[in-house]
Amino acid sequence: MLYETTINRWKQLYDPNPEEKIVLYLINPPGPDQKMPVLNAANKQERIDYAKHLYEWQIKNVESFEDDSLPHLYPVTGTEIFAEAFGCRVLYPEDNMPFALPMIFDSSDISKLKIPALEDTPLMMLFDIADELKKFAGNDALLRLPDIQCPMDISALICEKRAFFLAMAEDPQAVIDLSFKVRELLIAFLNEWFQRYGTTYIAHFPNYYMESGITMSVDEIGCVSPLMFNEFFADEINDLSRLYGGVGIHCCAEAKNQWENLRQVRDLKLLNLHREREQIFKAYDYFKGTCVQMHYLSEKHTITAWRNITPEDIDNILPQKCRVVIPLSAQNDDDAKEIAALFGKYR
Repeated sequence: MLYETTINRWKQLYDPNPEEKIVLYLINPPGPDQKMPVLNAANKQERIDYAKHLYEWQIKNVESFEDDSLPHLYPVTGTEIFAEAFGCRVLYPEDNMPFALPMIFDSSDISKLKIPALEDTPLMMLFDIADELKKFAGNDALLRLPDIQCPMDISALICEKRAFFLAMAEDPQAVIDLSFKVRELLIAFLNEWFQRYGTTYIAHFPNYYMESGITMSVDEIGCVSPLMFNEFFADEINDLSRLYGGVGIHCCAEAKNQWENLRQVRDLKLLNLHREREQIFKAYDYFKGTCVQMHYLSEKHTITAWRNITPEDIDNILPQKCRVVIPLSAQNDDDAKEIAALFGKYR
């Protein structure tokens, strides 16, 4: 099997009862020299070509320095794809990711929204792109999941935010109904995706390895109380985890008030937080017996590299028997090789 040693390390990482501390490293050098195309339907072939270039760039990196990365096919998308499927208009900036504009401005209109058939939505183009990429790299090549958000987060794109959060207080059933409609389309998409491409894949963000389970962003929990988490988010997350055999969660919101709720998520396989150093270091201890952790340090809302923290610091910071993936930013290829040589001693 290609990259068998690295895959085995990821499998060991998901063992919920490790005999010792397990730490994996992902080194992120600057991106490839080819500019990402605007992610609209008109650029379908350009998007395929870009994904091929990205795959070859990843293979070059794996051959240049040793870390725990796995080359994969990446059908790049933004957060807009499911909102667009329901009819939201999408804007495509030249220098940024696409984003959807809301189409519901009053919760009373939620009942009028129909669940589209998967085959009638723009989501089908993602299967076309993935099929072409599999033809290019072979069926054994890992595929990265498109941008998946939890149903409630997608609902907050479809419905204008002020109306959405007002409805949580004044018309909660409408919000739950909207999320249910989104969930139905999301499940139809995921069922088709996993049937075509299998359940071994790379998560959309961050780029971690998965065998079974669903991965998704859950960011709107930073805007609600723990009680509202249980009212609006808990059931849908747990149901999806049950349906697919576990869940990996990314949250870039300030959501420390939800840590206890996150720790209660059914079969939580991996958690990714973006917070300041002090809070992240507390998270390692708080979630050590719950799941794999792959966090990013942020200071003043800017991602900063782990590069300035030594392996000895990491060893002291991380509690015993925890399971952690450390992302490391490299300035260039030579820097990536130096980082790999240094941190490889501690793998």
